[in-house]
Amino acid sequence: MNYHTRKWIKPEDLNPNHTLFGGRLLQWIDEEAALYAIVQLETPRCVTKYISEINFVSSAKQGDIIEIGIEAIDFGNTSITLRCEVRNMMTRQTIITIDKIIFVGVNMEGKPTKHGKTKIEFIADRLKNKDEDQY
Repeated sequence: MNYHTRKWIKPEDLNPNHTLFGGRLLQWIDEEAALYAIVQLETPRCVTKYISEINFVSSAKQGDIIEIGIEAIDFGNTSITLRCEVRNMMTRQTIITIDKIIFVGVNMEGKPTKHGKTKIEFIADRLKNKDEDQY
């Protein structure tokens, strides 16, 4: 699991119980997962197709720093399936888990497009390969 994004829980992120509002957390997860899918599929257009059961394990409170972890678990012809875990950065306590988030790459008309990806690729490796192709 790669944890790339951290969020600091502020007063505007809280629900009436003074804990992190689940809707705000899901917004952050969807955005982080979309960015991950866009980078992996190398397309500027991806849409959320499916989100499996969401398991709220514990809560976060104002002042906590959380980190959002995303991991690719499968590639389809037009899609990528991700897994997500959010945890408290300081205590490592799990806050939420989502077993499957599926994104589909789409064209300008919103139709699914094949991407040809079969494994995780890191940008540094892509850049290195492009540099090698120039010589």
